[in-house]
Amino acid sequence: MRIWKTLLASAALATLATVSPAFAAGLAGAPAPFDKGGVKIAVVNFIGGGDWLQAFEAGAKRQADALGVDLRISEARQDPDAERQLIEQAIALKVDGLIINNGKPEALKDVAQKAVDAGIKVVAYDVNLDNSKIAQVEQSDAELAGLVLDQLVKEQGASVKGGVVYVAGFAPLDRRYAVWKEFGKTHGLEERAVWGVVNDTVAASVADQTKATLRAHPEITAIFTPWDEFARGAKLAIDELGVANKVKIYGVDISTSDIQAITEANSPWVATAATNAAVVGEVSVRGVALAIAGQDPGHSILVKPSLVTRAQLVDNNIKTIEDLAAKVPAFRASDAATAKWIPASK
Repeated sequence: MRIWKTLLASAALATLATVSPAFAAGLAGAPAPFDKGGVKIAVVNFIGGGDWLQAFEAGAKRQADALGVDLRISEARQDPDAERQLIEQAIALKVDGLIINNGKPEALKDVAQKAVDAGIKVVAYDVNLDNSKIAQVEQSDAELAGLVLDQLVKEQGASVKGGVVYVAGFAPLDRRYAVWKEFGKTHGLEERAVWGVVNDTVAASVADQTKATLRAHPEITAIFTPWDEFARGAKLAIDELGVANKVKIYGVDISTSDIQAITEANSPWVATAATNAAVVGEVSVRGVALAIAGQDPGHSILVKPSLVTRAQLVDNNIKTIEDLAAKVPAFRASDAATAKWIPASK
């Protein structure tokens, strides 16, 4: 990671970009300070790209627009130091609320506390900052992993010889991997190999690793990928090796391009468990808005996941996230972190 760290930091630290305008008139019927307008919320993303992040940011923007707040979004591009500095920027800008999207807890706990000490309401998504003053927006990583691993066992039976693409140190990946390990004990999943990397070219790097792993372990018939970028890489490798009929991918997360990959003819990616990234973005903004208004969003704000199978997508002619939301109501919206005064996003 150090090789590209400096280059990424310079790009990531360009100022927090304003993507939603401030509404001077305020929001009728809302509590202070939303009744008068001028509320500023910053979103600091650890990840620097991909369809999931684009959908998350689009959802956050839609909800911010509905609330009439000034939303500022920045991306650290997998650089912990850059993420710290972006949070410092948000503090210096005296934002009212801060959403921290993913990252490494050990690099963020002190600077997140600094934001709290400055009177900023903080919400964290998929990174456990172990702070009673910071609400945690969560997908229930245990449920995400459990849904798709149940499907793996349903399709392949017990005593599967499997592998997992995993990198330690990221809270959601750690929690999902823990479920994989538990399934190994309770369902006889045999872990034959673990590989993975988080860098600026995740899919390509994982593809190279997966090819080497499958050559070394031809007995593997199932790969658990607790992040869709890992699944993309594993699919590239399986397609190139021509073993799609033998090796199947069970993933977490979904996007329009993921749907296209899953529904390709003879695709090895057969199931994924996911929440709607756009809905997660909306919920994150609602959660921090409640806190800014002095209303407790709860320490844990849970967004429920859904299982999505290749058969379901093909049978229902689902080609995009919008199709999925239209045809699977549970994927469309969440009632988490809502209040009568918060308008629905459009």
